[in-house]
Amino acid sequence: MSYILALDLGTTGNRAILFDASGQAIAQAYKEFTQYYPQPGWLEHDASEIWRDTQAVIREVFAGSGIAPTAVKSVGLTVQRETCLLWDKATGVPLHRAIVWQDRRTAANCDRLRDEGHAQTIAERTGLVLDAYFSATKLSWLLNEVKQAQPDLDLNNVLAGTIDTWILWNLTGRQVHATDHSNASRTMLFNLDSGDWDDTLLDLFGIPRQLLPEIKPSLGEFGRFEPSICDAELPITAILGDQQAALFAHGCDRPGLMKCTYGTGCFLVSHTGAEMARSQNQLLTTVAWTEQTNGSGFKAGYALEGSMFTGGACIQWLRDGLKIIQSSAETEEIARSVPDSDGVFFVPALSGLGAPHWDMSARGAFLGITGGVQREHMVRAVLEAIAYQVCEIVECVNLDLGTPIRRLKVDGGACQNNFLMQFQADVAGIEVERPAIADATAQGAAFAAGLAVGFYPSYAEMVAQRQIDRVFVPGEGAQQAQQNFGLWKEAVKRAKHWAV
Repeated sequence: MSYILALDLGTTGNRAILFDASGQAIAQAYKEFTQYYPQPGWLEHDASEIWRDTQAVIREVFAGSGIAPTAVKSVGLTVQRETCLLWDKATGVPLHRAIVWQDRRTAANCDRLRDEGHAQTIAERTGLVLDAYFSATKLSWLLNEVKQAQPDLDLNNVLAGTIDTWILWNLTGRQVHATDHSNASRTMLFNLDSGDWDDTLLDLFGIPRQLLPEIKPSLGEFGRFEPSICDAELPITAILGDQQAALFAHGCDRPGLMKCTYGTGCFLVSHTGAEMARSQNQLLTTVAWTEQTNGSGFKAGYALEGSMFTGGACIQWLRDGLKIIQSSAETEEIARSVPDSDGVFFVPALSGLGAPHWDMSARGAFLGITGGVQREHMVRAVLEAIAYQVCEIVECVNLDLGTPIRRLKVDGGACQNNFLMQFQADVAGIEVERPAIADATAQGAAFAAGLAVGFYPSYAEMVAQRQIDRVFVPGEGAQQAQQNFGLWKEAVKRAKHWAV
């Protein structure tokens, strides 16, 4: 028996999963890591902890399954995107905690760049909206901070990258400093037309090119494990951003196919084929994935994306922040225990608003609270808000592509909530397809890595073998949900431009 190892390094934890020849997950290990909130709107990760935990889950998945590392044919890596860091290449020590994609500390810098007239240039070159979400302003902030703390710092000894770059560098025994096109396209430093770092933007953000990793095809050769990690020099043959990996797993490889991941945030991605599509509704143009061709070439696929910053994170907030629930799973029963939200609407802007608003000053809010509102109504309002914001992106995709969405493929932890998925079908008026394996990001990385080495026979065959758990169709609650969607949009207007 042979296997593929997928490493899924998310925003709140790291996972290692072994997949067999049929694409089924047969063993996994998971470890949650620390979230640091040094100031309101700031979020950091300890990159050294992420690396330690990555090694731990790799060893644990082998020990727990009894499978020898030598039975693994290749490794696929998928990661939280936009989170970035700087480190010393001589010592391997990060120079500062990594700044997470949700972090808003550079919002003022983005506003300044917008006032200076750079937003259009950035959009044309990168396909992205000028926002603190992306890596460029974070790396610029890190460089300035590190230079102030260490005035004698030699930048020739400094490396920069997103989490995939950091982990790849460590997995390969500090030999390979690289990323893939899907992750590079999320930095706001990547030129979609050239497929390389953009010198104009590097100058704008003050980031020396020598600090950045080499950009390689998503499916291709990246290097091998340093033997001490698991006593095997495993080849790494795929790296993808987490949302692109999920798109790959769902078989969304051509125009008209799309998925939404309900993770820490919600991310609806629609494949647009080999040609880039430009949104007129504040969606992002991004690389879906690239494949290595003969020689040094590659072929690319592109996508439109609606990035919503707060999805499952607001359920986690109910648990860890407000402490009004004990577990995420219980929200389904709580929401069903009341017929509606009693007029309460929640705006999930805990980290500002992403697509289609791109308002870094928006803040989360409950509106419509009266004396009769109870805990159950507030929990239900939070779940409904997750579906409302996804419906808003569905509307944008319909406008941009001109062909109405008929079915939305879903994955991520929150998609296991039956109430949420039924409400999503009701409010959007479309079918919602949930696969049997909700860890689509890891499965996509495994498919890509296995296809790159010929372990899996064909992409179409792997996608066809995926099992569907359930399809939710619009039901009797659809009319009321769609009416309330309009009221929720009014609530969003009230929460925008708050932290000015």
